[in-house]
Amino acid sequence: MNQFASTSFGNSAANAAPATRAAFIRNTYLHLAGAVLAFVGIEVFLFTSGFARVIAESLLGVSWFLVLALFMGVSVLANWWAHSSSNKALHYLGLGLFIVAEAIIFVPMLYIAASFGGADTIFKAGILTLGLFAGLTATVFVTRANFSFLGPILTIGGFIALAFIGASLLFGFSLGLVFSLVMVGFAASSILYNTSNIMHEYHPSQHVAAALSLFASVALLFWYLLSIFSRRD
Repeated sequence: MNQFASTSFGNSAANAAPATRAAFIRNTYLHLAGAVLAFVGIEVFLFTSGFARVIAESLLGVSWFLVLALFMGVSVLANWWAHSSSNKALHYLGLGLFIVAEAIIFVPMLYIAASFGGADTIFKAGILTLGLFAGLTATVFVTRANFSFLGPILTIGGFIALAFIGASLLFGFSLGLVFSLVMVGFAASSILYNTSNIMHEYHPSQHVAAALSLFASVALLFWYLLSIFSRRD
């Protein structure tokens, strides 16, 4: 879900010349691929250097409320920078900040998955994430359907999900497999919504912001697939 998507810069890519629209889509997915590779590169560095264990133990040793609050604050700032109307340097700073924030908050999950399931668990979750993303993306581009109607649904669903997560942290209960499966559906819907925005809402100059929105949805999907594959019950 991307509440920052806007056509405030002028006409959307949907109304642009075919060459301009094609360039926007190409740049968006090149930046998305770069974001994914940067994320993987950061994680490889953290785990091979031994920093991952320190980060995992540090994050797991403090209130997860604080961790999530800091992450959400950074996410809002990164999105605001990426959707800045004129400053291209801020666009890239926002994307870079979000990639680093995602890489750090993923460390405990990846550390647990690697400890109990091995690299195979991470690999399976990653492959399934890429497969689902490719299928959902193809659905939007082939059908050219407008999934903007998902926006309000995702907003409400996001608040409900946060309420459940907050309650689980406050009262110490596990959200369980069903919640993870529901969140996989939520992330898939978010990919449909953000891909639709690329087709119908974003201005051709907003490829960095569009890539950030897609990356956030892909990361959310990967998180909950990894959670499912890492379950021990």
